[in-house]
Amino acid sequence: MTIQAPLNPGTTKTGSIRSVDADRTAARRGGRSNWPVTVVLVLCALSVLVPLYVTVTMAFKTTAQSVDGNAFSLPAPFSVDGFVQAWQLTDFPRAFGVSVLVAAITVVGTILLASFTAFAIARNWDRRLFRWSFFYLLAAMFLPFPVLALSQVKLTGLAGLDNPFGVAILHVMFQLSFSVLLFTAFLRSIPAELEESARIDGASTGQVFWRLVFPLLAPMSATVGIFAFLASWNDFVMPSLITSNPALQTLPVLQQMFQTQFSNNYNVSFASYLMAMAPAIIVYLITQRWVMAGVTQGAIK
Repeated sequence: MTIQAPLNPGTTKTGSIRSVDADRTAARRGGRSNWPVTVVLVLCALSVLVPLYVTVTMAFKTTAQSVDGNAFSLPAPFSVDGFVQAWQLTDFPRAFGVSVLVAAITVVGTILLASFTAFAIARNWDRRLFRWSFFYLLAAMFLPFPVLALSQVKLTGLAGLDNPFGVAILHVMFQLSFSVLLFTAFLRSIPAELEESARIDGASTGQVFWRLVFPLLAPMSATVGIFAFLASWNDFVMPSLITSNPALQTLPVLQQMFQTQFSNNYNVSFASYLMAMAPAIIVYLITQRWVMAGVTQGAIK
């Protein structure tokens, strides 16, 4: 027979009161706005939204409206002449196709190579070769393309890769370090017991990766693919230096090449900018939740 000590009513009541007070204090602190952070975020948002607003309004103005000195006024009336002229001057369909080709090769190549590399590193972390290979790839993140531009231009020319395919290959190489970092962090959250059970059932390493691991990497693959697409689509320096044929240049390079033809036709200039930005903006708006989810899962795990 066990005899329980009687509870002290006074102690219980006092403890309950303190608990309620603590909860109320925490609730007040949680609901209090952090005004300095809010102001900084608002300023950051305006630094993006205001130029975007000017770009959209200027693109739909006539030539006379675009030079009246009032960039923030709404188009009256709306005009698409700037888009028509930009479409013809830059040969937009061809340049758009080249940019899509380069971006597609970059996205697919980055996801495949980075996932292969990260899988090998994460599952062989105890081996010095794989561990130091990971550190080597991280060190490559501190080498921007302009530092290596001269050697890359020379090598691509000797290898016959002074074309969009060479640009795509270089994009994959320069995206590899950051992508391996993301994949490796995410792979550490996947239990190794899943792979061991598959191997017991007779699966080879390739089957384990393609049938088990790679499907589980879908959130991080989406994140890596989006980062690779944005970096490839918006790149100007690498295509301008590597691609020798002006007819095979990407959209950002062609826009710079035709700037002299735009002259004071600011509506044509901004229309070309908007057409080039639109795919990247649309892709990011659609897939931003995957970007945040993938980065958060990889960081937490």
